Amino acid sequence: MTDLEQLVAATHAGMSTEAFTEIVAAWLSKARHPRWKRPYTDLIYQPMLEVMQYLRANGFRTYIVTGGGQAFVRAYAERVYGTPPEEIIGSSLATQFEYDASGEAVLMRPPKLLLFNDEAGKPQDIYLFLGRRPRAAFGNSAGDRQMLEYAQTGGGARLMALVLHDDAEREYDYAPGSKGADTKVGAFPQALADQAKAKGWIVISMKNDWKRVFPFDPQ
Repeated sequence: MTDLEQLVAATHAGMSTEAFTEIVAAWLSKARHPRWKRPYTDLIYQPMLEVMQYLRANGFRTYIVTGGGQAFVRAYAERVYGTPPEEIIGSSLATQFEYDASGEAVLMRPPKLLLFNDEAGKPQDIYLFLGRRPRAAFGNSAGDRQMLEYAQTGGGARLMALVLHDDAEREYDYAPGSKGADTKVGAFPQALADQAKAKGWIVISMKNDWKRVFPFDPQ
């Protein structure tokens, strides 16, 4: 079984939380993106890192709220983003307390979905983990709409922003009306663009507003 096959199987089969983290770490150490020929953890957005660092330097706590697997992101987020595991909110399997063959306590991951952290699930899980509404929310797809709506209705100073993927040369283009707009994952439909304009959300053009996309891009 390849590392990728093992990783996929791990999301559907019961194993300990530690074993899953080890499989993720092993896969990330070897896997390379087919276009950039780099580790996937290199393909993070430089402006995102800068915003997170700026907010932290000014007394804010920053959370990664993702539709991806919570345990998967927790395996690398502290090293890559400086975000500790307790500040990752994502889709998650249930956990089950058990004893291993030697009698040691372990947490197992039975193949049972606990949280689906997308669309309405994002504000629901933010409240579940934090018990409060965020002051700022950043997204890049229709799956983030409810999270931005939730942040905006809190009163006082709020910041809502969306990144528009419209740079086919440096990344990808699936902005409304583009050839890639019909993507089945992470779509940014015209309806979201219209809502952002109506509600005063900031829409950031990756093509026009970002000098660098990835940390390895020329400065």
